[in-house]
Amino acid sequence: MDYYQIIKKPLHSEKSVGDRELTNSFHFEVNKKANKIQIKEAVEKLFEVKVENVRTLNRKGKKRSYRNKVYKTSCWKKAIVTLKEGDTIDLGY
Repeated sequence: MDYYQIIKKPLHSEKSVGDRELTNSFHFEVNKKANKIQIKEAVEKLFEVKVENVRTLNRKGKKRSYRNKVYKTSCWKKAIVTLKEGDTIDLGY
C-alpha cells in the first residue's frame, strides 16, 4: 500500500488536542487493513519524524436515521501515534 492510502486523515477532537499537548501523540484515521508497522513507516516518511509507539483501535459504525430509514455508518480504524521527544507534526490547526 502507498503511504497516502494508509493515513487517511488526522483527527481533530478535544481528546486528540489534549494528547498532542500532554503526551506528544497524534490521532489519525487509517486504512482498516494497515498494521502497526505500516502505520509507523507511513508517518515517519510523510511527516519526517521518529515514531516511538503506535496504538490502534477498531471503531464500530453507528446507527443513523434519515427520513424514517435506519442505516449504519461504516466501521473505521484509528491510530494513536506517539512521537519521540522533540519531534512534532504541524497539522495546520
